[in-house]
Amino acid sequence: MAYKKIDQYDEDVTSDLMKNYQEVLSSLGEDPEREGLIKTPERVAKAMQYLTQGYQQDPKAIIKSAMFKEDVSEMIIVKDIELYSMCEHHMLPFFGKAHIAYIPNGWITGLSKIARVVDVYSRRLQVQERLTTQILEAIKESLNPVGVAVVIEAKHLCMMMRGVQKQNSVTTTSAFDGEFHKNATRSEFMKLISKDLG
Repeated sequence: MAYKKIDQYDEDVTSDLMKNYQEVLSSLGEDPEREGLIKTPERVAKAMQYLTQGYQQDPKAIIKSAMFKEDVSEMIIVKDIELYSMCEHHMLPFFGKAHIAYIPNGWITGLSKIARVVDVYSRRLQVQERLTTQILEAIKESLNPVGVAVVIEAKHLCMMMRGVQKQNSVTTTSAFDGEFHKNATRSEFMKLISKDLG
């Protein structure tokens, strides 16, 4: 059987967005009926639903779907988790990496669930600062760990393509809870995420 990709979109939402994007094209001085743009409103409508699918997902339920009782008390780090999000101020992308650690308090979760939490909150209109704290809070509330740390490094197209047009700037945000408020624990985490262990 041949591979078949099936994408599902809300037809009413798609229809509403298509009308709006046709108006946007017209307002910009374009002809929505010209060959290259005929399907653009539909494509953008579907793309926006994909890029904001995080609104329909529950990050805590994702973590709790794979919780395991384990007597582990050492730091668990998942680093270099790529993320793609949309700045809520200009609706332009920002992208980068998240580094996440937690110290279990009797429970661990599947490693992929940590990455999924990043995706859920990234696939919403965002600011990097809020994204960082939302990831931390979801892990904290789901696992009740001894501590949680989140660091995000990202490039913002709203700074690169418009405005100040700074091509090489990287924004770093961090959030710490519990044991990670202690200098020694936080320093160990920062050292490990900046080190290439390969």
